[in-house]
Amino acid sequence: MKLVALETSTHHLSIALWLDGTLLERSEVIPNGGSERLLPWLSELLADAGASLTQIDGIAFGAGPGGFTGLRLACGVAQGLACGLDLPVLGVSSLEALALAAYSGSTERLFASLDARMNEVYFAAYLIHDGVSETVQAPAVAAPQSVLAPQAWDAIDWVGCGNGFVAYPEMLKAVAHALRADCWPTAAAVARLAAPRLARGEGVDVALAAPLYVRDKVALTTAERYARGGLK
Repeated sequence: MKLVALETSTHHLSIALWLDGTLLERSEVIPNGGSERLLPWLSELLADAGASLTQIDGIAFGAGPGGFTGLRLACGVAQGLACGLDLPVLGVSSLEALALAAYSGSTERLFASLDARMNEVYFAAYLIHDGVSETVQAPAVAAPQSVLAPQAWDAIDWVGCGNGFVAYPEMLKAVAHALRADCWPTAAAVARLAAPRLARGEGVDVALAAPLYVRDKVALTTAERYARGGLK
């Protein structure tokens, strides 16, 4: 399986090239924009690997949740590449990619959370065994004080990851016993998750690719922001 993977749901933009288990990646922290980086990065990766786009079997992208502009960027570039090459597309949860990026081996329960702004967090929970991910709690968005560990387990069973716990440190004790804060969704993680799924034929037609927004409201009114505790 050979694929291109993109992840732009946060300010940590990245693109990866997966060639039958060999993984190459380019990444950069870009506070605003970054669309002009992705295709040049892809050209560099292909050159480094001595490969061409005609060898690619599929395109994967971090579908979200995350920043609205970033999600549209990854999806749009994935669709453009897939359409031009007549390839299947696969969206991967950015929170699942975050969990895999934080995974340290063996069997772990990872509770992934990203700051969603508007006094909310995106969150999801995954059981990862030998690099294979199982969704325990699907991606959702909520106020941090209402986020709890999945019902079947206590907080002691979970490791938190992502900047949702940095923005709202009080949330950690409710859902996890440890924190890996400096972790982000990466294109490399998207590629690792997508490769076996694309090989199983789980890719979709380019017209069906879509971001996973979780919520459809971009911003709160000033009154709503004050009602939620401030202007954060």
